Amino acid sequence: MTFPFMSRRAFLGALAAAVPAAIVVRRAHAAAVDDLAADTRTLRALAEVVLPSTLGSAGITAEVHAFQRWIAGYREGVELLHGYGTSTLEFAGPTPATRWAQQLDALDAAARKAHGRRFADLSLERRRQLVEGALVALKAERLPPLTIAPHVALALLTHFYGGAAASDLCYEARIGKQQCRPLAQSPRKPLPLAPRSA
Repeated sequence: MTFPFMSRRAFLGALAAAVPAAIVVRRAHAAAVDDLAADTRTLRALAEVVLPSTLGSAGITAEVHAFQRWIAGYREGVELLHGYGTSTLEFAGPTPATRWAQQLDALDAAARKAHGRRFADLSLERRRQLVEGALVALKAERLPPLTIAPHVALALLTHFYGGAAASDLCYEARIGKQQCRPLAQSPRKPLPLAPRSA
C-alpha cells in the first residue's frame, strides 16, 4: 500500500501510532526531532504568537531553542520523579514530538490555503487567528502537563511557564528558579531584570 499524498511527518506519525514497536517509535521520534530542528522558522513564528512579547526577540529565540533541546532529550519509558507523598512509579509516555511536528505542518498548510503564504511569512495577527482556530476545538481551560499537551502551541506555553525565564519575568527580577546559589546569598534580594530593547 502506498501513501502518495501523505507527508513524511504524517507517515511517521501514523506509523508510530499503528505499530508500537520500540524501534519504530524511536526512529519516528528521531525524525520528528530532526524536522522540528530543521523547521525553526515555523516554530519561532508560533512562539511569537503564544509567548509574551516582553521576552523580546532574543528571549523568544532562547525559549524556542530550549524547547527544541527538551524535545531532543525526551526518552520514552524513562522513570520519572516520584510525586510528593507517593511511591508509585511513573514512566515517560510515547514521544509527543511526532504529533507536534504534524501540527506545525498543519499550521503551515492552513496558512497557504487561507493566505497563499507560509505560516512564518504571515503577519502576527494572521498567525494568531490561525493558532486560535487550531486551538478552539481543544477547549483547554488550563495549561496541560507538557508531555501530554494536545497541541504544540500549548506545549510551548507549558514549557516556558515551567522554566526560570517565566518566574523572572513575572517578578521582574533575576530569581533563577531551580538554580543553585550559595547559602550566603540567600538573604539578598534578587537583582532586577535588565531593561529589554524593543
